[in-house]
Amino acid sequence: MPIPAALGKNLALPVVGAPMFIVSNPELVIAQCRSGVIGSFPALNARPEATLDDWLVRIGTALADDPRAAPFAVNQVVHPSNARLEHDLALCVKHRVPLVITSLAAPTAIVPHIHAYGGLVFHDVISVRHAEKALAAGVDGLILVCAGAGGHAGTLSPFALVGEIRKFYDGPLALSGAIASGSAILAAQAMGADFAYIGTRFIVTEEANAAPEYKQALIDAAAADIVYTPYFTGVHGNYLKRSIVAAGLDPHDLPVRDKSAMNFGAAGEGNGAKAWRDIWGAGQGVGGIDRIEPAAAVVTRMKDEYRAAKAALCSKPF
Repeated sequence: MPIPAALGKNLALPVVGAPMFIVSNPELVIAQCRSGVIGSFPALNARPEATLDDWLVRIGTALADDPRAAPFAVNQVVHPSNARLEHDLALCVKHRVPLVITSLAAPTAIVPHIHAYGGLVFHDVISVRHAEKALAAGVDGLILVCAGAGGHAGTLSPFALVGEIRKFYDGPLALSGAIASGSAILAAQAMGADFAYIGTRFIVTEEANAAPEYKQALIDAAAADIVYTPYFTGVHGNYLKRSIVAAGLDPHDLPVRDKSAMNFGAAGEGNGAKAWRDIWGAGQGVGGIDRIEPAAAVVTRMKDEYRAAKAALCSKPF
């Protein structure tokens, strides 16, 4: 299916920069959009909550001043512990955010508000069952969070999940899971996705709100350094082993927690090791990251890699 016109404007690559807790900020979003990919951030990153209005004004003004800029998105966590959801949703409506990315629960109550002004809603899913619930809620697109994606992620191979969902859904699909290069973007399209959903690669940029130690740890890491565990939030996610060790924990012997541990009202705050603030999210695509540079340089490199991969593929006899 063609990319929706509202999202295809000025896209240099079919990429959505994934919203990352703490890391994604207005500077990164603006840089991504000006480079020709969709930038995004979690609404919860704007703290205190009144800051969200300022962020949306700043991003909206910066992108309106650049006729070549791509659209942006805001992530809303649909979970009982997110006491800000109603407040943050109202601001997205006020500022007519082009794309709202929802996660964790079907956004049945959110979709009508975004559709009322012509906005779009994409929802994170890790299974066919989640996809069916999201579509029943009226979403405009699905984000398939597959094995190897940073942060909260599923376990299914993208080959499996894309194939199964394409049996009953021909709308917009974004694919997440160890995508860190232009060739991987092309592979996502070949598999049946419309967008690549990329997070970890953008952490190691000058604009990202990540500690220097976090960025260097990603440069030093390989796929084997990623730990998949529900311990830190109650939902399985991928984290950087080095940060787990630094917190005094054994990455090979972490207790199991259930979903009752989730609390988005205190994400990244308080004493003790916290997910995202101290325990660093990362995807299995870290092995392709080797330097800190501006987001624009990352996008430029991915464009070059994408074109080279397409040319090489077209030259193959089969």
